[in-house]
Amino acid sequence: MSVTIKDVEHVAKLARLELSVEEQQVFTGQLNAILKYAEKLNELNTEGVEPTSHPMPLSNVMREDEVRPSLPVETVMRNAPDEEDGQIKVPAVLE
Repeated sequence: MSVTIKDVEHVAKLARLELSVEEQQVFTGQLNAILKYAEKLNELNTEGVEPTSHPMPLSNVMREDEVRPSLPVETVMRNAPDEEDGQIKVPAVLE
């Protein structure tokens, strides 16, 4: 499988991009290099390898939502840059 300049022109048209002839040639070459590299994966012997969606053996990492003790407000406010009425005061992000 390879990408042609026509393919690049088509994708550019769908993306509403105006590419110069040089850019089309560059992207065609880059996309073909990517495909060639991806084809190397077919050379791997994957027999006996279980399909996976993640490289780490993770299962459900969510914990139960339960009330747990937290720091006292006074302790938290000692680390706050500014406070007002027992709440951390931050600079406004909206006008």
